Amino acid sequence: MKVLIMGCGRVGSRLARLLAGEGHDVTVIDTSPRSFRRLGDGFRGRTVLGTGIDEDVLRQAGAEDADIFVATTEGDNRNIMAAQVAQKVFDVPTVVARVYDPGRSEVFDKLGIRTYCPTLEGARLLHEMILEK
Repeated sequence: MKVLIMGCGRVGSRLARLLAGEGHDVTVIDTSPRSFRRLGDGFRGRTVLGTGIDEDVLRQAGAEDADIFVATTEGDNRNIMAAQVAQKVFDVPTVVARVYDPGRSEVFDKLGIRTYCPTLEGARLLHEMILEK
């Protein structure tokens, strides 16, 4: 699979290393060249400097023939905007965005953008952990 990951923080870099290690074609987009250090020396994917809401940057990263786009930055608005560009402009079949605000998560799920909400998932996991016997 050809995967584009926007955001090379802890989550994005970890996901990139996992997928590249499985043999997938991975490209990571970030606005800071220092962030790419998280990928390590053995990373077999590509890196693109820029913002994932910019169509030219997405083109450079290979969005036109990507199978998956994942937005993992700290910004809900940026993640949603980039996800919409990937979905609507480049017709990327699978688009996922990390969204911290549970309300936004539900709205964008309804628009066809799959979201991962750490707020909801963390609360669910903690709830399960404290109720275990």
